[in-house]
Amino acid sequence: MPLIEYLPDQMWLQEYPIHYAGCDFNARMSVIRVTDTELLLHSPCEIDPETKEAISALGKVAYIVAPGSYHYFHIASAQAAFSDAETYICPGIERKLPDLDFDWFLGDRPPKAWAGILDQVLVRGNKHIWEVAFYHRSSRTLLLVDLIENLTDQTPNVNLLLKLWWKAIFRMWDNPKPAPEYQMGWQDKTAANRSLRKILEWDFDKIIMSHGDLIEVNAKERVLEAWAKPLSATE
Repeated sequence: MPLIEYLPDQMWLQEYPIHYAGCDFNARMSVIRVTDTELLLHSPCEIDPETKEAISALGKVAYIVAPGSYHYFHIASAQAAFSDAETYICPGIERKLPDLDFDWFLGDRPPKAWAGILDQVLVRGNKHIWEVAFYHRSSRTLLLVDLIENLTDQTPNVNLLLKLWWKAIFRMWDNPKPAPEYQMGWQDKTAANRSLRKILEWDFDKIIMSHGDLIEVNAKERVLEAWAKPLSATE
């Protein structure tokens, strides 16, 4: 699938197919300009020669970001394609990939490399899955991987098994919600509440997520509905 410009000269998106637990669906990589010449890869896909050429035409890849517990599968491919880039990972990935070569952990504060362009929050409180949410300031865009999934009848490349699970079991077909791992794993709802409320302080009006259709209308309202369970916790 081709790299598509989403925000003129600021952000590009590329969807790619994945197969997980018997289910077929798409994931999404974001390419973000952080300086006039430097780019950040968020949740990269496999970097084949065509994709490398398309990205390289935009600038130099300086940063590779693995933002969530299940969004690291193509980090090695991105590192091989862009060997000078620094790699940042969500905490916990190092336990799944003990041989992974990386430079920094992601946390609640953006590094100097993209401070002022992107804000970030490490979402805590779940026993199965962690991720770092990002906010692209100039476009008021929230970037998530699994904290919201938005699969609908318009979503391409979804097989019958996934559709059955999302409709019959998790009630999240055409009903944006966190990934099932989130729904089954809220362990420390107070910690989750704090993290999610930090995200809600951002003035976002659209959401780019890894799985499903982009949300470009009533974004904050959709998030409040999707996160109602962990947000119900009190200090």
